[in-house]
Amino acid sequence: MGCIYMGFRKNESQQMALNDRFNKLTERERRFLEKSWAKPFGDRIFPLIDESRFEVLYCNDNGRPNTPVNVIIGSLILKEMSGITDEELVDSIVLDPRFQYALNLTSFPEIPYSDRTPSRFRERLYMHELKTGEDLLKDEIERLGNEFAKLLKIQGNLKRMDSLMISSSCKNMGRLELIYTCVSNLVQAIVKAGEGEMLSERLLRYADDSNKNAVCYRMEKDEVQTRLEAVSADAVLVFELCKEAQMGCDEYRLLERMLSDQMTEGQLKPNKEISPRSLQNPSDEDATYRRKAGKGYQGYVANIVEDCGENGNIITQYEYAVNIHSDVDFCADVIQEIVSEEPVVLDFEIEEKEIKTCPAGHAPIDCKYNEEKEQYQAHFDKETCECCPNLEECPAVMQKKKALVNLSQTTINRAEYAEKLSTEEYKSYARIRNGVEGVPSVLRRRYRVDTMPVRGLLRSKLWFGFKIGAINAKRVIAAALNPCFFGFFGKFSKNNFFATLIFVFFPKDFLSANVLQIEN
Repeated sequence: MGCIYMGFRKNESQQMALNDRFNKLTERERRFLEKSWAKPFGDRIFPLIDESRFEVLYCNDNGRPNTPVNVIIGSLILKEMSGITDEELVDSIVLDPRFQYALNLTSFPEIPYSDRTPSRFRERLYMHELKTGEDLLKDEIERLGNEFAKLLKIQGNLKRMDSLMISSSCKNMGRLELIYTCVSNLVQAIVKAGEGEMLSERLLRYADDSNKNAVCYRMEKDEVQTRLEAVSADAVLVFELCKEAQMGCDEYRLLERMLSDQMTEGQLKPNKEISPRSLQNPSDEDATYRRKAGKGYQGYVANIVEDCGENGNIITQYEYAVNIHSDVDFCADVIQEIVSEEPVVLDFEIEEKEIKTCPAGHAPIDCKYNEEKEQYQAHFDKETCECCPNLEECPAVMQKKKALVNLSQTTINRAEYAEKLSTEEYKSYARIRNGVEGVPSVLRRRYRVDTMPVRGLLRSKLWFGFKIGAINAKRVIAAALNPCFFGFFGKFSKNNFFATLIFVFFPKDFLSANVLQIEN
């Protein structure tokens, strides 16, 4: 983790100095700066970042001081807010007074930030979680979310959540290409290690990049199975050779995993027996496969929880996992099922565990109640039921001589809940729930979560965390710059021409008609 080169120092240079860069601005430049996004970020968001939690990433009293952690975290949030690269971020921090003001860097004689600062910090976070299982960034982003909720006076007693599938940036591979690639990677590693003499001429062909197209793509449909079997046999052969030679490289480990996923007792498994947890691409070994709503996804899944209130919404929790992580804890499907229950069920008159009358007022011929299944079963006159105006909505099933009605207590309970959902109170809750659908959309369109430039669960989770922080920060800034919040955060100008400055830096749709629902 590089601790021998850098020791932890808390950022003590956050007060304005006499030679502060801010003092060198003209009066006009100061007014523009104070009406931009930089002031609410620097005054309200930046001071909330807790550096102390990240002290474990560095060595105390050893080496040169680190770049202040709150500066790094704040800068990476700004990076996601503005959609720029690491290189563009460094340029902005060094040259743009707004970034310097937002990150409280105006008092530094020399800006303590280099082109390696973001990547080194992400690597420290990654290595720490890899070794300890502790996600420092997630803990901090969630803590900041709760602090933002306090700023907006959001109570947190009303929450909404949603999940989204996130694609891995690795290529979707067919079965033949996957097996071939694993073999090719290992063969190339063997050749690079100077052990190529252990391989036959046939296996050495896998080291030739041009051979892949000839094997995996140039063929007729009836040749696929034959080539699958041939490449699989080569995979087993090279695996056994490396096992005997005791090669323990990553390429060998991934080939071993692939063989376990794809084969059993030396034979290819049927497609339906291959687990969603199986290796999808050796370049991203964490990615898994899942089908949702009739579509296949290769990658990860995220779950987002928002605290909702009259003053806006803030993400206070999030999870990021392989995409086979079940949605069973999410209630969207259950709500949909409840709403679809027919209200006619409630019109059956039931007393003392017995159906007395149907919705049309007819008494059953007989009725009984199953205690174990909590189910009512009643027979009605068939001719009467066939002439009933409620026939299409009624759960009655026409038998040879009678009409049978089966009602479970669960069905009745769901129908009662569905009736409640039709009231204005419950409709208002439903509208709040529906609003969370905007977050996955924003994460896809604006923050490009499906094309993150990293692979692997832990690394992509780090990038995702900063994107969540950016969404929250933009909501706080939007609220602070909204004239309706004058005096709520402190003294901000009511003048609306600040929007011109915002549009220069942020996407043009940063401000909407309702700034409190800015991401929806």
